[in-house]
Amino acid sequence: MSTTLPLFWKLSSASKKDRVDASVKLISTLEQFQALHVPQSSVDNEGGDGLDAFNSQDVSYSIRRLVRGLASPRESSRLGFSVALTELLSRIDTITCAQIVALIVDATKRQGSMTGQEERDVLFARLFGITAVLRSGLLVRQTPLPSTASSSSSAPVSSLETYTAVLTYLLDIGETKSWLRESAWWTIGLAVDVVDASSVAWKGEALDKTIEVVFSKEKDSFWTPDKVAITLKLQPMTPNHGWDKTLAPVFKGQNLFAPNNLLALGRILKESAMDEEDGSNPNTGSWKAQLHVAWDVLFDRLLPPSGSEHAPQGSFSEFFRIVVDESLFSSSSSPERKYWGFHVFKKALARVGANELPMLFTKNLMRSWINHLSNKDRYLHKISLDVAKHIQILVQTTPSLGFPLILQLTGVNGRGQFDKLTRTKTIESILTVMDSAGIKSYILSLLEEVNSSKDTEEEPSTINSRRTWIADQFAALIRNGSIPKDDEWIQIVLDFYIVNGFFAVRKRSEKSPIHSLRAIPSPPFTEVTQGHFRERFLSCLAVLNDHPTIVKQGDGVASDGEFWISKTLATIASLDKDVKHVKLVIEADDAVQALLVKSEQAIGQLRKTNDDKREVARGFELILSSFMLQCRCSEVGNLEIFEATLEATSKMFSSEKTPKKTKKAKVQPTPISTNEPLPIDILVDVIIGFLENASAFTRSVANESFSRVTSAVQGGTVDLILSQLERRDPSDLLEEDEEMAIDVEDDESDEGDEDEEESSGEEAPEESDSKEGDDEAADQVRKKIEDALKASGMDVGEDNSEEDSDDELMNDEQMMALDETLAAIFRNRTGGQKSQKGVDAQREATHFKNRVLDLVDIFVKRESESPHNVRLVLPLIELATKSSMDERQLSDKASGILKNRLAKSKDIPTAVAQDEVETVLREPSQPLLVPHSGIPERGSLQPSRCIKHRSMITCRERPRSSRSVSSKIGRDGFPALGWKARHKVLEASSKTVNLYRKCQAFQLLQVILSQPDKGEEPAAIATFHEALQTTILDMITQSIDDDRGLSPAQTKDLLKLVLFCIRQTRKNNESSIMDVWDADAWKVLHDKLSSSNRFKSSSALNMCRQVESTVAQSKQAIREKRKAEPDEVAENGPSQKSNRKKQKKSKS
Repeated sequence: MSTTLPLFWKLSSASKKDRVDASVKLISTLEQFQALHVPQSSVDNEGGDGLDAFNSQDVSYSIRRLVRGLASPRESSRLGFSVALTELLSRIDTITCAQIVALIVDATKRQGSMTGQEERDVLFARLFGITAVLRSGLLVRQTPLPSTASSSSSAPVSSLETYTAVLTYLLDIGETKSWLRESAWWTIGLAVDVVDASSVAWKGEALDKTIEVVFSKEKDSFWTPDKVAITLKLQPMTPNHGWDKTLAPVFKGQNLFAPNNLLALGRILKESAMDEEDGSNPNTGSWKAQLHVAWDVLFDRLLPPSGSEHAPQGSFSEFFRIVVDESLFSSSSSPERKYWGFHVFKKALARVGANELPMLFTKNLMRSWINHLSNKDRYLHKISLDVAKHIQILVQTTPSLGFPLILQLTGVNGRGQFDKLTRTKTIESILTVMDSAGIKSYILSLLEEVNSSKDTEEEPSTINSRRTWIADQFAALIRNGSIPKDDEWIQIVLDFYIVNGFFAVRKRSEKSPIHSLRAIPSPPFTEVTQGHFRERFLSCLAVLNDHPTIVKQGDGVASDGEFWISKTLATIASLDKDVKHVKLVIEADDAVQALLVKSEQAIGQLRKTNDDKREVARGFELILSSFMLQCRCSEVGNLEIFEATLEATSKMFSSEKTPKKTKKAKVQPTPISTNEPLPIDILVDVIIGFLENASAFTRSVANESFSRVTSAVQGGTVDLILSQLERRDPSDLLEEDEEMAIDVEDDESDEGDEDEEESSGEEAPEESDSKEGDDEAADQVRKKIEDALKASGMDVGEDNSEEDSDDELMNDEQMMALDETLAAIFRNRTGGQKSQKGVDAQREATHFKNRVLDLVDIFVKRESESPHNVRLVLPLIELATKSSMDERQLSDKASGILKNRLAKSKDIPTAVAQDEVETVLREPSQPLLVPHSGIPERGSLQPSRCIKHRSMITCRERPRSSRSVSSKIGRDGFPALGWKARHKVLEASSKTVNLYRKCQAFQLLQVILSQPDKGEEPAAIATFHEALQTTILDMITQSIDDDRGLSPAQTKDLLKLVLFCIRQTRKNNESSIMDVWDADAWKVLHDKLSSSNRFKSSSALNMCRQVESTVAQSKQAIREKRKAEPDEVAENGPSQKSNRKKQKKSKS
């Protein structure tokens, strides 16, 4: 036993791994002892339990200790000991079930002097011990005990009496403590399963005995979920038993899932005695959050898993409706029961298929779920949110369930605006994992809701609200980038907007490819609803233009290469001709109709353009199409712009005669000397006008069309764009707005009386809002005037007689003071209004410049080799450096274009005028000479690869520079430029403002010298090395006795640079070391450093010694080499001369 005692300690460990390892070691050790044990004829039994008869002493002791350890409250001893006991009982066949059960019962007896904790421990010990017997298979083992030499044992290992005793003990545990009843009855179910799976002779008797004990007369008065679970287990095992009599009077018949039994079953599963005063269940304990195990048994019978032997029993839909929806989710049910109901719902979701899914989303369940999900303060909000997450995970694993789930969430028992009402993204997340076929099915179901049969019973406001919500849902599908896009369902959505926003359906067409024509809206759409459809239509087109993930061939293009705007215009044109089924809502006048015809003709010509200008033609086509669509929506403000665009289109492509060209014509930066603007300038001016509009549609069209015409941009076009970025006074902007407002008022005053009457109704809400604001401001001014009058001694608000007024007249001084006060009040009011308008104008101007910068970014991205990019540098630098704090976004965007587009461009503009480049390089360098100018780093604003050494020198002179230029030269491919500037950098090192900048200059030199120009003469390199040596010797010498001089670390860096140059000299021209590098000077410097208190213990001293020795050794090697050359010539002179003669003859 001394070998097994230490193994028991780890069985109580809190670590599962330690407990399992200890169990494995203990069982393997006991098996070895048992294998070596020889049973004796007469053995003294230590405990009177008969274990020593056939077992070794260690095995008997271990069994007794493991049983006693089940009642230990220490850490996890109950878990470890029960696992070890189960495994040991399954390994040895020298014990009987009666022996172990008797040992367990004897070790877990309850006594009157026990405390509550002690009683709890022994009850758990008995339950765990019996479970170990069942798990080990000892309860139904049929292997006989081994026989000794003198006697043979005929006692059975298992028997019916032992099974009955086990059953009795388990029922006693469940009746003793209500909180142990579920565990005890679960163990009874385990015993029933063990017996049913065995082949013991007393199997039928055991099942009959179980029915007798469970359904005894004293237990007929109450039913629990445990009893229901045991009943469902026993019924298929004992089909010949008279279950009708056994289950009466609670259930009628033997089928618990019969419709007339579901109400009673629901009451039992709800444990209604906890809520109702007339309940008769005395053994019902306190509520717990975990769902009862009986639900698993119920679902196994109603929804058996695939491969199960049992056929489905009863109707699951009826069961869920009565037992769950009308019981657990009833209006009178407690929150605890609803909590159970949500868990039952989650368990059912994992079992049902797509066809059975609608039966789960019942009325009461959906009402409770939505109510608790919509508010965080609700009692069951967490479990409701968990159900929503569970549904999302379920759809991710099974995407085919997405569409049926959405139908239920937005169906009869759900809510159309489920996500908005519950403040979640349940439906949106489901849509993101659905495939295109599922999205299309969802869209078609929404179309059916537009014309549902229940419209006649609803209020018009409800109908309009639902239709508006459906239009918003369609827009959300297109706007959400996570939803898989497909041309088919996108076209269905756009057709819905077109048919119901621009037309009125007269007669349905069942065979029409447009789904919206297959039903007549009843009642018809209102004008407000149709206007909402048109707004959503344009917003969807804006999204389709902006998001490249939606399409397959570029922004705003369908999979067949056609613009979505062109597709919609084609649909509108076909509906114009179908006067039988639809009627146009918005009629265009003759002028607009004429422009539409011209646009169609122009677009037809543009589509015939050759390949060289095909992309530019598509940009013009997109602008014209957008104008046509705006005319259809009555949103074109000025038709003259439309006409100008048509004229520019005809001029741009009128000279198209040769369909093929061998080479693409290069764009020359020189402007055309004519007063007439170029067609591309007119188009870009129209694009800029689109950017001024607050509509997302026009902005998306502007960006997309400009990206297609960048190859045709001229110098004047770039100047036109840059002129929009100029800084302007907010007061000037305000004056322009006021002048435009006056012009608009003058134009409106020229209209007829009929137009005034029509517009008065539309402008009434805006006028009322403005009047309300004016009234509030007037009240504040009135109050200030009253306060001023009261301060002057006048009575305000009282009706004074003429006599009183004559006696209380103010003198001249009082009148002048009052006049100044009133003037100040009115002056402040006027100034406040103007200042607010100025702030608004400045904000709008900033937003507009941001949009213009988008055009600049597009141009630089697509035309990286254009010579016009040089013109962009100065305006961008001005925006990046001179924008105010309110224009931070503008400044960041300009800096981003400079850094990420121009500075990192790998394409070099070639046809650039020299004067333009010099201007761009000269002007930004001037402010850098001013100390603390606050201008960003020069390295971040350098104009691509057009850089001069002057800019680098100024960077050394300004105090706030950094290493960006040196890193640019070494990393981005400017070695030749840097090599030419090496002398300037060395001279600038002596002119820096402080020591730190001086060291930075040498850091820049190291970067330059690391990539020398391959065409440089060795003599020039040697000359520079000699100047560098002199400068560094002087700097280090001056710093030896100066505390403000170079630090030891900085000195070491300079010496590293010297060592690098020495090696470079030896590599390029070894003989020049004799003339360039002075070993004696470095020896003198070394002596001075060794005598200095600052440097004698630093690593710089060793570095200086290394420089000295390197120079000395190099010179010594050169001397020896020169000395050896004459001897070689003397020895090999004749032969070398003869060889030279032979070479000359062979060449001739």
